[in-house]
Amino acid sequence: MINFNEPIMVEKAFDYVREAINNKKLSGDGEFTKRCNFWLEKWSGAPKVLLTTSCTHATEMAAILADIKPGDEVIMPAYTFVSTADAFVLRGAKAKFVDIRPDTMNMDEKLIEEAITEKTKAIVPVHYAGVACEMDTIMEIAKKHNLLVIEDAAQGVMSTYKGRALGSIGDYGCYSFHETKNYSMGEGGALVIRDKDNCEMAEIVREKGTNRSKFFRGQIDKYTWVEAGSSYLPSELNAAYLWAQLEIADEIFNNRMESWNLYWEGLRGLSESGKIQLPFIPNECNHNAHMFYIKAKDLDERTKLISYLKSNGINSVFHYIPLHTAPAGKKYGEFVGEDVYTTKESERLLRLPLYYGMKKIDVERVIDAIMEFYTK
Repeated sequence: MINFNEPIMVEKAFDYVREAINNKKLSGDGEFTKRCNFWLEKWSGAPKVLLTTSCTHATEMAAILADIKPGDEVIMPAYTFVSTADAFVLRGAKAKFVDIRPDTMNMDEKLIEEAITEKTKAIVPVHYAGVACEMDTIMEIAKKHNLLVIEDAAQGVMSTYKGRALGSIGDYGCYSFHETKNYSMGEGGALVIRDKDNCEMAEIVREKGTNRSKFFRGQIDKYTWVEAGSSYLPSELNAAYLWAQLEIADEIFNNRMESWNLYWEGLRGLSESGKIQLPFIPNECNHNAHMFYIKAKDLDERTKLISYLKSNGINSVFHYIPLHTAPAGKKYGEFVGEDVYTTKESERLLRLPLYYGMKKIDVERVIDAIMEFYTK
């Protein structure tokens, strides 16, 4: 069986995890956490990036820092993971879902203003498959209506929009280092803070509402509880595992891109003949080969294709069930306007196996199986 995903493993990780243990510092904010934070700051250009226990928790932190309160409204696509909404719903906000663009599967920036009310507090663009939303337009809308922008860049590490790192464009950005992502610490994430004035409060929220980070830097002689917060700090063991990958981030990026390009070239003929649709990458976007998906004609064809690939030892998977159709989505959210593309496109999309170290022969095997399906 060709797996859909295989968690990334770098040999050096064993040495770094052992080093973390020998350092007798297993809780967070040790040497490896600091290395990861610094690397992400350098790559993103943001003044502060903080590793977290998950991208979900990074988004929860952003919601706290954005002072989201009961009755507020937050605009986002319905085609996203539940965490995008959960972080705001937990604080009493209502999710206002807008339709997506069928080309990138990102929220349609032209529909955002229609969803804005006097209760709107933030816009949450989700960069699907590591391909950027139309951020210039979104930032202009946010400025016009005095709204915050919180980027869900869970899939966007090493992706850019007009040369700017995803996650660093809005007020806050959220990364994921889950085992399904390009760079992984098993479970983990990071919060990107654009405004220096918010950095200290972010540290406090992350450290259970205390100013312990300042204490460890020797800036105060004792630390105390100063604000509401939670425990969003990952273990040094997780950070050590991640650091081994960030050291060779370009190598990992290039390896995944090779597989992505193989898929593109191998399936382009089917796309040109109208059998399937391939991913669309806007000119201003540089993606990170997080995902390679195709779109079948409809749900029935996709179901048959998944079954056919499985019978040939290939594990392919669909993706999100649109949030506005879920029980919790109906309870905590509302779809604004007409669902022209969200449901229809989600039922066509099929993700193909792609991971670091995937063999060329396996990519070609997937391509051949898809070709066979459409020629039968």
